[in-house]
Amino acid sequence: MSAPTSRDIAREAGVSQSTVSRALRRDPRVSEDTLLKVQEVADRLGYVTNRAARALKMRRSHTVGIVVADLRNPYFLEVVDGLHDELHIADYRTFLLTDRLDYGRGADLIDVLRGSVDGVIFASARSADSAPVGLAQHGLPVVLINREVEGHELDRVLSDYATGGALAARHLVELGHKRIGLITGPSKMAVFHDRERAFRAELERLGVPFDERLRREGVYTHQVGSQWCADLMRQTDPPTAIFAADDVVAFGALDAALQLGLRVPDDLSIIGYDDIEMAGWETFGLTTIRQPMTDMAREAARILLQRMGGHGIPDEPQRRVYPASLVRRSSTGPAPV
Repeated sequence: MSAPTSRDIAREAGVSQSTVSRALRRDPRVSEDTLLKVQEVADRLGYVTNRAARALKMRRSHTVGIVVADLRNPYFLEVVDGLHDELHIADYRTFLLTDRLDYGRGADLIDVLRGSVDGVIFASARSADSAPVGLAQHGLPVVLINREVEGHELDRVLSDYATGGALAARHLVELGHKRIGLITGPSKMAVFHDRERAFRAELERLGVPFDERLRREGVYTHQVGSQWCADLMRQTDPPTAIFAADDVVAFGALDAALQLGLRVPDDLSIIGYDDIEMAGWETFGLTTIRQPMTDMAREAARILLQRMGGHGIPDEPQRRVYPASLVRRSSTGPAPV
């Protein structure tokens, strides 16, 4: 007797075969009643999914590689969460890699991912990384989140950094701040370069000169934010506001201000970037620039799924840009008199 198939389940349950497929992977678009009915029929018929056999037959792994920069930063966790949700609905597993240490060179990533996954999503931000282009040249669908590769056209989903950096500058100037510090991420990462460029351009447009002595750069960690905020506030003429180009860096700056006995925002205003979940916690109350990370992640996953399926998307690389917006909380206020 042959093993039951999804077609047998569909016939027995009185639904379409596509509905059976969605129900068995617990697609939230399937009603609870239908899901229970399909599962009951599948159990009664003794149906067992066989991912390995299906992958062998289709010459596909049904696995997607996700490359992030550093999982210590909650920003990347939120991105991965959005990607995983969308890919899970489509019955894809995820293979997570970080390029922080183990896979720092493009050739390493290519060796690891090639032949192991059906597509790759890059949420890391290294502008010089050659892995996305190398994988694409090997015929693997690739989608980038918040990064572009100079000289190469690949599918990418971006945040509007030109608007985001300008919003941070405008907000602080409207509050009366004239002496504004900047703690930015590594300049080799395009995301931080673009945020800083837009921030400085808006300050110039508003007639507020930027003092180069108030610029600090480092990796996007709490320690860097704390260290550089303390350093800035020990200057002879310290800033009255700081723009941290990442929320985690901003949290470090908030801690440093507390340790120095400064009141936020009475003595010092601090604004971040990303609007990760923690930014809204009462403990932080961080004013920040929001980029819709979950929406962006889901869109990146959808583009990749269409590429891997070979339909539903134009041949030319897609470039989707999501708007940035200001989220005002308690960490910014009028400049001290």
